[in-house]
Amino acid sequence: MQSEQSNRAEGAENGHGHDMGQAHDHGSEHGSDSSMAQAVNQQSRDIAEVPAVELINTVAVHLMSAAAVKLGLADDPHADELKDLDEARKLITSLAGLITAAAPEVGSTHAAPLRDGLRSLQLAFREESSVPDAPGKGPGEKWTGPVN
Repeated sequence: MQSEQSNRAEGAENGHGHDMGQAHDHGSEHGSDSSMAQAVNQQSRDIAEVPAVELINTVAVHLMSAAAVKLGLADDPHADELKDLDEARKLITSLAGLITAAAPEVGSTHAAPLRDGLRSLQLAFREESSVPDAPGKGPGEKWTGPVN
């Protein structure tokens, strides 16, 4: 059940209303319009079964993973080539906003590990940056306060 819900959450996150690996024919046949509507309806029913806490956690984990890659922290021999601090800043700031806004809704059990991951990313950003941000001006610090 857990992996089924995770798959549903991942399918919803790709922005197309279907699982990432699923191929679709977007031709102009009249029959495809009907099958597309059915697929959208099914996806809506599927996503309705996933608890909000799980969706929030899934989105947060994706943002964390993307930020880590953009910080050059990927487990890859070419991780440095993937580094992009401007993109990392955007992802970390978005993650901070999500965690700050969602914390009262998801409870401390779910929010605490997300906050820990966010703090680790903020500190990693500070280490990677050649021009340090002023205290309180680093990525996401508008939402979290200064990170030391």
